[in-house]
Amino acid sequence: MPGLIQSVERSAAILRLLAGGSGRLRVGEIAASLGLAKTTAHGILRTLQHVGFVEQDQKSGRYRLGAALLDLGTGHLDVNELRARSINWADPLAARSGEAVRVGTLLDGQVLVVHHVFRPDETPQTLDTGTLLPAHATAMGKVLLAYDAGAAALAVQGELAPYTRKTVTTAKDLRRVLLNVREQGWAAEVEEMTVAEGGIAAPIRAYGGLVVGAIGISGPVDRLCDRRAVPRRALVTFVRDAARAVSRDLGAARR
Repeated sequence: MPGLIQSVERSAAILRLLAGGSGRLRVGEIAASLGLAKTTAHGILRTLQHVGFVEQDQKSGRYRLGAALLDLGTGHLDVNELRARSINWADPLAARSGEAVRVGTLLDGQVLVVHHVFRPDETPQTLDTGTLLPAHATAMGKVLLAYDAGAAALAVQGELAPYTRKTVTTAKDLRRVLLNVREQGWAAEVEEMTVAEGGIAAPIRAYGGLVVGAIGISGPVDRLCDRRAVPRRALVTFVRDAARAVSRDLGAARR
């Protein structure tokens, strides 16, 4: 059995210390309370600050618990923040790709659309914000399932409804699809939810690389894919670039 990791134990102790009492302490006070060298305490605090688990008041220099740690209590990133961070990148993605853009997150095993940008043309379109999409039959859903082991496990245990003849409907096939998504870093759907329609999506990450959402484009298959029904490389690049940009705004490291 591997031994305990001392730096993790110390990090947990610092977080517990900040959670009690006044919750606002200087480096020296933290070091003295835990019997640590001041340089050790400072190094751990800088790391915790980098991932958003602690914050430092610029005037007093005191540390307190950070917003990213508090968000863990909700079990998910606030959808309003996800939407707000995505807006600046969703519009340019629609303009570059010429297709509709949606941003989503998991909700009870389905994809909740939190932001939708219309395709930049004059055709009639319906706003999808607030709608729920099947995870196994959509590009965004595949991305979200691929990076959430718990949600994926529930998905393969449940019924995978067939929306078209191309919808993935077996646990074995879905596991294979999700493995492929993790390997390539993006997902596609080709007539799996709606005949002649498709989509391309990529993960949105927050602190530590945690996937908190997905951004993608949707439109006619003949525009999104080549004659072999393979997603066009340029469109995949546009989607992945947008996902990385939103992720950076949420505190994820560059990839």
